[in-house]
Amino acid sequence: MSRPMKPTLLVFGLLGSFLLIDLVLPIASLFLGANWGGWFAALKQPEARQALMTSLEASAISMIIMILLGVPLGYLLARADLPLKRLWISLVFLPMVVPDLAAGILLLRTFGPYGLIGQPLDARNVALVNNLAGIVLAQLFVAAPFVIVSALASFAGVDPKVEMAAATLGDSRWHIFRRVALPLAWPGIAAGLTLAWIRAMGEFGSTLIVAYNPHSLPVYMWVKFESEGLAGALPAAFCLVALAACVVVASMLLSRLTGFADVVTPFGKASTVENL
Repeated sequence: MSRPMKPTLLVFGLLGSFLLIDLVLPIASLFLGANWGGWFAALKQPEARQALMTSLEASAISMIIMILLGVPLGYLLARADLPLKRLWISLVFLPMVVPDLAAGILLLRTFGPYGLIGQPLDARNVALVNNLAGIVLAQLFVAAPFVIVSALASFAGVDPKVEMAAATLGDSRWHIFRRVALPLAWPGIAAGLTLAWIRAMGEFGSTLIVAYNPHSLPVYMWVKFESEGLAGALPAAFCLVALAACVVVASMLLSRLTGFADVVTPFGKASTVENL
């Protein structure tokens, strides 16, 4: 038999409900009076399918890069005694708060045909904007910090004594990372990867500037909104929300199956302090 909620938690729930209105109601409104037949027909159009495949391909490449480069960087920041370590960590956080359009301008200035990196490459007929590479660069700029920060926090949460015990047994640093630190930190890293993929798939502002063509799904949604209004943009919006929901649910189920539900998902038995 459940106990009545304490007054403090009841007040917190009431206050939080106002925020939930802003978080949940817009998504719920998407399904109220939905024109399913029209939406699916619109998503079957060649332009829509091409935009979806572009976003999926770019986000898959971005995820591979973030795993191969972002996770080791998070371990380095967590374990190495680096000079100016706080500065490097701050620089990792910075792209998370830079406005999307400003990020696009910075990327264009760096990787565009007249940019620091883009100009010498453009002289060799290698373009990094207005193509799939530009979309990947934009996605990495906004999404990679989620992976690096989650890896940093997760590796920092691993007891160094466990790694020291493995070192006394003769394991190399690589084996300690692969066999000890990574498995223990993986639940938090997986949560960061989930957020990063969703962030990459939905990136619009910087992609609009760096790689307007080929259209990613968010850019395609904007084009449809400009030409057909809200009704034209709703199918793409529905597709993005559905993809995000599928990834979140899959991550939750995987965490439940692997025994980490209490760590990275709301499933499982959560601890409560109602008796305090």
